[in-house]
Amino acid sequence: MTDFGLKWSCEYCTYENWPSSIKCTMCRAQRHNAPIITEEPFKCRSGLDLQLCTTQGGSTLLICPDSSTRPQVQIADELPETSSKWSCHMCTYLNWSCAVRCTQCLSQRQQGSHLGPHSPLEAPQTSDSGSRPSLVTSDPCEEYNDRNRQNMHAQRWLCSVCTYENWPKSLRCVVCDHPKLSSSPEMPQQDSEGESAMSPSIVNEQIRDNVRTAGGGGISGGIRGRQRKLSPPTSKGQAEVKIELASGTVGSDNEQEADFKKLKQIRNRIRRSDWLFLNACAGVVEGDLAAVEVYKSSGGDIARQLTAEEVRILNRQSAFDSGFTLVHLAIRFQRQDMLTVLLAEVSQQTAKCIPALVCPELTEQIRREVAAALRRRKGEFPCNFFTDLVTFTLPADIEDLPPNVQEKLFDEILDRDVQKELEEESPIINWSLELCTCLDSRLYALWNRTAGDCLLDSVLQATWGIYDKDSVLRKSLNDSLHDCSHWFYARWKEWESWYSQSFGLHFSLREEQWQEDWAFILSLSSQPGASLEQTHVFVLAHILRRPIIVYGVKYYKSFRGETLGYTRFQGVYLPLLWEQSFCWKSPIALGYTRGHFSALVAMENDGYDNRGAGANLNTDDDVTVTFLPLVDSERKLLHIHFLSAQEMGTEEQQEQMLRQWMDCCVTEGGVLVAMQKSSRRRNHSLVTQMVEKWLDGYRQLAACPTLSDGEEEEEDDD
Repeated sequence: MTDFGLKWSCEYCTYENWPSSIKCTMCRAQRHNAPIITEEPFKCRSGLDLQLCTTQGGSTLLICPDSSTRPQVQIADELPETSSKWSCHMCTYLNWSCAVRCTQCLSQRQQGSHLGPHSPLEAPQTSDSGSRPSLVTSDPCEEYNDRNRQNMHAQRWLCSVCTYENWPKSLRCVVCDHPKLSSSPEMPQQDSEGESAMSPSIVNEQIRDNVRTAGGGGISGGIRGRQRKLSPPTSKGQAEVKIELASGTVGSDNEQEADFKKLKQIRNRIRRSDWLFLNACAGVVEGDLAAVEVYKSSGGDIARQLTAEEVRILNRQSAFDSGFTLVHLAIRFQRQDMLTVLLAEVSQQTAKCIPALVCPELTEQIRREVAAALRRRKGEFPCNFFTDLVTFTLPADIEDLPPNVQEKLFDEILDRDVQKELEEESPIINWSLELCTCLDSRLYALWNRTAGDCLLDSVLQATWGIYDKDSVLRKSLNDSLHDCSHWFYARWKEWESWYSQSFGLHFSLREEQWQEDWAFILSLSSQPGASLEQTHVFVLAHILRRPIIVYGVKYYKSFRGETLGYTRFQGVYLPLLWEQSFCWKSPIALGYTRGHFSALVAMENDGYDNRGAGANLNTDDDVTVTFLPLVDSERKLLHIHFLSAQEMGTEEQQEQMLRQWMDCCVTEGGVLVAMQKSSRRRNHSLVTQMVEKWLDGYRQLAACPTLSDGEEEEEDDD
């Protein structure tokens, strides 16, 4: 049994402590005439109890098993009671005179602090130095650690916003996330050849997750190995990209502050497209192809050069120079994969010359007209729709140009690879000699951007002759798909169930799985650059209020030519959820090849009387009629997408449905075709002006004397 009478009473709080306690359990006051530890009480890391040993003089010393945390030890018999405390120079906490460090912040006690007559930092003079050890037992390891802590504390840098003291390795303030300024006196110098600690950040995780590779022409994005926390955007246009401020010049405080303000002004002036360009430059340096792809998909210019202000913002003088392009950076850092992509893009931009790129002012006016032509239907089916019927066709004046100028024109406006794949590799378009020669209904594949918005771009190219650069059509698609979700969902679910059963895929999904797949389709419509699917083509047919005919390859193939699966895009998309009287019967044509959509347009003709068997066109000289086949090269009827179970029927019933939604006829060769009608007088005036201005460039080229001389030389050679 423990003798409670041996407990000692604390002289401060009168708490009864156990005899083995060196300090009071309640107030942590030092026991009178007991071995004193100059640091705060600690727990032994090895789990061993502290041991007491007796020196030659009979004094009791406290020994810690762990030498790395060994405290300063004093002789308890010689140390008088302290009566004063010292104030910490960091937190002003009043510590006991025997403490070497502050109890609150663990800061080292300064030499100038108030000390008692026999402080732990001073060894009293004794006459018999050989009979007993020194009052302060110095520990070399402890002194070395204390010296390192003092040096680390001295190198802390002060945040210019919240005045918080951060560790030297912190690149941003821990409290407010403000970037560290290299002009701070505590800033450690960096290696001139090493990577800067203020390297630019890359696109945030949301956009990288939204980038997908699928049938609609999406792009693939990589995930960086090193990611840093992005601070909140400080200006408009920085929602996706964050480039840190450059370091200020070495000088006075006023010069540094003025330089910092100037950098902030530059950042506030930069638009979102500029941030995407800076982010792409940083992506080339750090090997992130996703940043370059995001910049390309936004319509950025690959040949754009860095300015002096942009180089200053990027803050890496060893990597970026004024006047550099993405190609220069790829060459400097030996990014062969990026260099291949960039050079291919530059060659396409320099070679292609389409009306939308030649006439930027008219193109912007047409974009405003497109936005103004969109309306929202009131009622149970609140879908957006176009109020104008516009069809883009190539002007007939092209045939008046010299043959070499015509060849140059077609090289710059057409996608030769798509044209070859749809015509030669697999006879999908222009397979009927009757349609191409007798009826002048040859289809041309317009060149389109290789981005995730190729479906939307091709739709606007086939109608207005422009790209969906401002994502007006994508926003209308997203709004219509969400507002009429239950209407489109019922059609989509029934069509997918029938499709799986028709191909022998006897499976059924739970309602939760259907909802998850539908949620994914909804999410694709709201993501710029994301690939789109058949459902989105079906919705676009309702927005246009006219049928969409897709002529596409039937199979996905690998780079070795191996068949991977069905594409399922080819067919006819009818606006089945509208009333037939509310829709136009003139369709548009799109081409699909290996994850890419292209607009298929015809050339203007002089009009026809009654060329088709059983056709009654009733046209005049101002109307152009293009005959679009509704069967493939094997004379099989094209599929009608998203039919209900009651609408499926036989092939004759589907043909009858096509005749109800479009002006159809059968040619003399027995080909079922749909008539696409367009009129110059009914077409939009801005589109006509854009085409005429684009064509004037080739007319001037045909009138160039040097070109005429070249033609004469070729004739002489013949």
